[in-house]
Amino acid sequence: MAEILDGKFISQQIQDELYLEVNRIKEKGGKIPHLAAVLVGNDGASETYVAAKVKACEKVGFNSTLVRLPETTTEQELLDKIELLNSDDEIDGYIVQLPLPKHINEHKIVEAVAPEKDVDGFHPQNVGRMALNLPTYLPATPYGIVQLLERYKIETSGKHCVVLGRSHIVGSPMSILMARNAFPGNCTVTLCHSRTANLKEFTQKADILIVALGKPEFVTADMVKDGVVVVDVGITRIASNTTKSGFKLVGDVHYDSVLPKASYITPVPGGVGPMTIASLLVNTLKASKKEIYS
Repeated sequence: MAEILDGKFISQQIQDELYLEVNRIKEKGGKIPHLAAVLVGNDGASETYVAAKVKACEKVGFNSTLVRLPETTTEQELLDKIELLNSDDEIDGYIVQLPLPKHINEHKIVEAVAPEKDVDGFHPQNVGRMALNLPTYLPATPYGIVQLLERYKIETSGKHCVVLGRSHIVGSPMSILMARNAFPGNCTVTLCHSRTANLKEFTQKADILIVALGKPEFVTADMVKDGVVVVDVGITRIASNTTKSGFKLVGDVHYDSVLPKASYITPVPGGVGPMTIASLLVNTLKASKKEIYS
């Protein structure tokens, strides 16, 4: 039976460490880390994510600012707001919550964020630094997964890591991080995606399987080998007649069938999600200390 990779517990552990660090900064009269979040429109999922990030800031003692803009905000108006945040010395780091309304070019917005304040780790400059294994802000979800593997002391060197999904937010950076000469890392990495033929042949060989497809319960027991380490990034709300709300949250992995074969597995919810928020806070602390860009 698998050991659960408890992201909620590890995230709380990291936040407790950050709380102590903020208190040390206060005692020395230093600057309190300040994270801003820009929310355009009223997407329900985005509202939930941003609220969780603001609450986490409060818990660890960070200052936080929520910038709300209407759905009708033009691309230029958003760029103007970003320029203000770039030049605001009080703000150490900020995020622009994705997805954005369709009339706004996300790539243009991501590139407008000052790299030294890009605590989401999406700016091309930070992505390039990650690829070269230079100090940088790692994308929050991949960084959270790396920290989870590290704190559970899961051996990665020499292992075959299969990543399902090639998004710029999770899949692609995850493949880079798992191949780097570091711990966690030193894996032989296979990156699979929607065009991969004979997908099961790859997943069955995985020592470590990281799934970020956005397809509920896609990976089933017959697709994995005994002893696999499973990291499930997906989260989808599906109808359920077993809950009061009439729905439940599931991942990209069919948890009940894969659980008996895995050595470690992340639950959904409570696995990768909380680690993403913890990583964002760690990046913000680095930004406030000017650890990456001094």
